[in-house]
Amino acid sequence: MSYVANGGEFDRDTDYIETRITADGRDGYPVEPGRYRLIVARACPWANRAIIVRRLLGLEDALSIGFCGPTHDERSWTFDLDPGGVDPVLKIPRLRDAYLKRFPDYPKGITVPALVDVPTGEVVTNDFPQITLDLSTEWTAHHRDGAPQLYPGPLRDEIDEVAQRIYTEINNGVYRCGFAGSQKSYDRAYDRLFAALDWVSDRLENQRYLVGDTITEADVRLFTTLARFDPVYHGHFKTNRSKLTEMPVLWAYARDLFQTPGFGDTVDFVQIKQHYYIVHTDINPTKVVPKGPELGDWLTPHGREALGGRPFGDGTPPGPTREGERVPSEHTPL
Repeated sequence: MSYVANGGEFDRDTDYIETRITADGRDGYPVEPGRYRLIVARACPWANRAIIVRRLLGLEDALSIGFCGPTHDERSWTFDLDPGGVDPVLKIPRLRDAYLKRFPDYPKGITVPALVDVPTGEVVTNDFPQITLDLSTEWTAHHRDGAPQLYPGPLRDEIDEVAQRIYTEINNGVYRCGFAGSQKSYDRAYDRLFAALDWVSDRLENQRYLVGDTITEADVRLFTTLARFDPVYHGHFKTNRSKLTEMPVLWAYARDLFQTPGFGDTVDFVQIKQHYYIVHTDINPTKVVPKGPELGDWLTPHGREALGGRPFGDGTPPGPTREGERVPSEHTPL
């Protein structure tokens, strides 16, 4: 499967399934605890967002989760981590099966995260930016006591503005570098990416979080790219002006979040590297996965407490990760 844009600039297809699961069920899918299953892959930054938000909000009892393996073929993400290679709830070996159950001629890529309606086995949505916002705003009846406000009403316009720039220039910017099909496209993407990283570094120099004084959706969206920067993007995607560890403000900010319950405990560095280096064979035809970088530095003091801020606002940190949802200890420095 080819990922590199043929001779030009990478253009991500953002036409996702826009059906929503809402409190009023206006799209035919009302919020109901136990009805839906969130399908993710720890390797994927877009899915990692949903894993983090579900954990921060304490939705484990209301919304089950299924983990695909770190690699996939041209057709689908697969459940090769589960016994027999079959999801234990949906009883399918490939996420594609849930897409085709609802859309028999589904013409697009099979992506994670995806929400699946368990009774019918049909995919509901794979609209990853909307999924996390809806978990914050539509699932409030099932949030844990002390759940943080990740998308507070008074700050939504600012969160949306910051998150949009982070998406276009950073989250997707690293892919624009990695999948560029020409030198000109790569050079342009590289300049855009690091201009945005400099912008967000300046923003975070004197404030602990991106918007307001607590963790919000904007921080979740930036974190998943920063966590992958040195293990993957710096080398594999040629985003090599600086490593994350060489950008002092962003490195301290990333460590601050990593050491916050709900963030670092969702990051599987082994699966992240396996995904990018094995799946993108047009960039890395040998499929050799690098051993580094060392991970222990993620746990070093970050000093960001001096900027103030209250990570969870008036709320509290989430409790320990549930049994069966923990990142293997050999895959994380935690």
